[in-house]
Amino acid sequence: MTQAPETQRLTDTAAAALALGDDALVLSHRLGEWAGHAPVLEEEVALANIALDLLGQARVLLSMAGDEDELAYLREERAFRNTQLVEQPNGDFAHTIARQLFFSTYQLLLHTQLAATDSPFAPLAAKAVKEVAYHQDHAEQWTLRLGDGTDESHARMQRAVDALWRFTGELFQPVPALPVDWQKIQETWTARVTDVLGRAGLAVPAGPQTGAWSAGAGRQGLHTESFGRMLAEMQHLHRSHPGASW
Repeated sequence: MTQAPETQRLTDTAAAALALGDDALVLSHRLGEWAGHAPVLEEEVALANIALDLLGQARVLLSMAGDEDELAYLREERAFRNTQLVEQPNGDFAHTIARQLFFSTYQLLLHTQLAATDSPFAPLAAKAVKEVAYHQDHAEQWTLRLGDGTDESHARMQRAVDALWRFTGELFQPVPALPVDWQKIQETWTARVTDVLGRAGLAVPAGPQTGAWSAGAGRQGLHTESFGRMLAEMQHLHRSHPGASW
C-alpha cells in the first residue's frame, strides 16, 4: 500500500529522531560507564556532565519517535539505529577521547545546520549546539594534551585514532528527513579533525572511512559484538522489574 505523503513525512521524521536519539542514548551510557573509573576527579565530573547532556537529547528525540522508556529499554539489539562508532567500548582513556573528538565534531556540525532549518529538529538542535560545542572543545583539548604529551600518551592516542577511524564514515550517511548538506558536513568534519590531529602531532589514519574495510551498518540495525553486552546491562533493571517505580 502506498503511504499518503503526510504519513510518509511523519514516518521519516520518527525514523530520523530514532537514529539521532539512539546515538545520544548509547554514547551517554558508554560515558556513564566511566563513573568511578575516570583518571582524575575533575574528569569524572566532566564525563558525567557530557553523559547527562546526551541523555537529555536522547529523551527529547526518542519522545518524537514514541515512548522513550519503551524505546530505550525494551527494544532488541537489531532495532537500534545508532552508528557503530558510539557503541564502541570505552577502552583506555585515549579511546574514549578519540571517540568523543570524532562524534562531537560531527554532532556540532549537524546541529548547527539543523538549527538553521524549519524542520521539527530545529528547536532541539538550537539548544544542543551550546552543549555539543563544549563536548567538542573538551575532546579537542584532551587530544592535544595526550597527543603532544609523553611518548606513552602519544602512542596510545595514535592507536585510538587509528582503531576508530574506520567507524567515522557512517556518520555521513544521509538520514532521511534531516535537511542538511551531508557532503558539506563531511568536508568540514575532515578539515577540523585533521587540524586537531595535526596540532596534536598525530597522523591522520591512512585507512578508508568507507568501503569493504570500513564499518558502518548501525543505521541498518547491524551492530558490533560489544553492543549486545552493553545493551543487556543497560536494560537489565527495567526488564527485571517491569512497571517498578521508586
